[in-house]
Amino acid sequence: MPCVGAVVHDRQGRLLLIRRAHEPSRGLWSLPGGRVEAGESAAQAVEREVREETGLEVRAGAPVGRVRIPSGRLVYEVTDLRCEMVAPAATPVAGDDADAVLFADAATIARLPCTPDLVETLRGWGVLPH
Repeated sequence: MPCVGAVVHDRQGRLLLIRRAHEPSRGLWSLPGGRVEAGESAAQAVEREVREETGLEVRAGAPVGRVRIPSGRLVYEVTDLRCEMVAPAATPVAGDDADAVLFADAATIARLPCTPDLVETLRGWGVLPH
């Protein structure tokens, strides 16, 4: 199943994360994102998902990496794209599939219960806050 994730940093270099409100990985922190709907490009899907989950408007950029996430009989093929906030001072608000949202620095990310392999994957791609 094709999916997207958004790598969004604020002016302070913190990373946008959502706490998942639904399975898979309910209650764990991850990047905003979700399924690519029929007829959508990856860029359109990531912009829509960020808007639905955080209320933020972003402009999709280049992919930073891809992961395969098995979940039961499904395999999610996730392309994570670097995104820029259209209004850099905007405040995120949890919505849709997110029950919480925040911009996290490195110390905060280290304390959060994140989805499996998220931190290691983002570190490998060089997109974690320092």
